[in-house]
Amino acid sequence: MQPPPSLWWSQTEATSPRPSLRGDVDVDVAIVGGGYTGLWTARELLRRDPHLRVCVLEARVCGFGASGRNGGWASALFPAPAASVIDAYGIDAYTRQRLVLQESVASLGAAAHEEGIECDFAQGGTLSFARSPLQEARAQGELELARHHGVGEDDLRWIDAAELREFAWLDGARGATYSPHCARLQPARLVRGLARAVERRGAAIYENTEATRVLAGKGSRRPHVSTIHGTVRADVVVRATEGFTPTQPRQRRSVVPLYSLMIATAPLSREWWTHYGFDSFPTWSDERHLLVYGQRTADNRLAFGGRGSPYHFGSTVEPRFDSNAGVFDQLTSSLIELFPTLDVEVTHRWGGPLAMPRNKFPYVTLDRDSGLGAAGGYTGDGVTLSYVCANALADLIVAPDTETAQSSLPFVDAPVRRWEVEPLRWLGINSGIALATWADHYERRHGRTSRASKLLTRLLGA
Repeated sequence: MQPPPSLWWSQTEATSPRPSLRGDVDVDVAIVGGGYTGLWTARELLRRDPHLRVCVLEARVCGFGASGRNGGWASALFPAPAASVIDAYGIDAYTRQRLVLQESVASLGAAAHEEGIECDFAQGGTLSFARSPLQEARAQGELELARHHGVGEDDLRWIDAAELREFAWLDGARGATYSPHCARLQPARLVRGLARAVERRGAAIYENTEATRVLAGKGSRRPHVSTIHGTVRADVVVRATEGFTPTQPRQRRSVVPLYSLMIATAPLSREWWTHYGFDSFPTWSDERHLLVYGQRTADNRLAFGGRGSPYHFGSTVEPRFDSNAGVFDQLTSSLIELFPTLDVEVTHRWGGPLAMPRNKFPYVTLDRDSGLGAAGGYTGDGVTLSYVCANALADLIVAPDTETAQSSLPFVDAPVRRWEVEPLRWLGINSGIALATWADHYERRHGRTSRASKLLTRLLGA
C-alpha cells in the first residue's frame, strides 16, 4: 500500500514497507495503529521499561493516516473550548492541562532531537490574523476571555498592524493574536523517523497488517488482536487508530471522521518572502469561522489547509474522500486572497480523515479487567496531543499507581460519550459546516455578524 500523495510524503525517502505479521505472536503490549499515537506510546513504554515486548500493527504503512498528512503544527491547542474544560473539571485542572500542553511543544521537539529525527522543527509560535473589524472584535474577545482564565501576556498577546508588518503579514491584516507555544514541522519525516526510533528501542513493527478483530481479555484469557496473517496475544492491547477508528468493529459511534484537505505551492523566492515575512516560521490562521491553517515550509513553500469537506453518512472512511475538487478550489482562492502577489502553481493537493469525539475532548483509557486501552480523538490538534496522550497511556500501563503530569490530566480515564445514531449525526455535523461557511460568506459581504454566526457559537459552546 503506497502512502498518500501529500507534499510531506513526496519529501521523504522512498522505502519498502516493513514485513507483514507472519504467524502468531505473544507480547506484553500490542498497539493497533502506526501513527503518532501508536509510535509515541511504543517509545514511551520502552523508555520506562526497556524489557517490555512491544509490537505495532499497521494496516498500511506507518504514518499513512493523519500523522503523515497533517498541517505540521505542534501546538498547545486543545480542541474543546476552555469554558468546557473549566465547567467540567474546574479552573485548576484547566490551568494544569494548559501548562502541560504548552511545555509539551518543546518536549516533543527535544524527543525528536534525542532520536535523531530531522523533521524541520522550528518553534516560531502561532498567529491568528484578524482581517476585518468583526474578526478583530472576535480576536479581542477571545483574548479578554483568556485573561479571565489566567492566560498571561507571555502565553497569548495582541500584535497590532504596525508591529505585525515587521514579523509576518497577510493582506488586509489589522492585527493578530500570538502565542509562542507552537512549532512548525514536517509531519511525515517525524512519523517515519519515530518508527525507526521505536524499532531501535526493540519494538517490532508489522506493516500491511490490518487488525480485523480485537478481543478483550476475560478471566484467564488474555486480550488478542486477529489479523489475516496471524494472531497477537498480549497483556494489554492499545487501539491508536484515530480517523480510521470507525472502520473497526463496534466503533462507528466512538468518533466521527472529519476530512481536512490541504494544498501546497511550489517554492517561493526569497524576494517574495521578504514582503510577507514569516522568517521565524510561525504557523498561522485567521479569525474566520471555517478553520484554515498554514505554514511556511523549510523549502519556502506555502502549505495551506482547511475544513469544508462534508461528513459522510455512517462515519464512512474511503480513499476517494481524500480529494474534493471544490474544496481544493476554495483553498486556492483563499490563499490568493491572503497573498495577492502569489504567482506560482499549486503543486500538491491531498487530504484525509481526523477523529472528532462527541464532546471534542481527547480520550486516554485503560481497562485493566479487559486489558484494552485506547487514545485519540484530537480533532485536528493531534501532533502535540498524541505525544501527551501516549505519555499518559504509558504511565497508566507501566506505573498505574503513580500519578504523573500527563496521567493526571482531566480527560485521562474519563468517560467517553458516544455519538448519536444516524441520520442525527449526519444532519448535525453537516449543518455545523454549512453554518460556518455561510457565516463567513455573510461577514465578507455585509460586514456584520450573521444569525448563523450566533447559532454556530451556541452550537460549539464557545
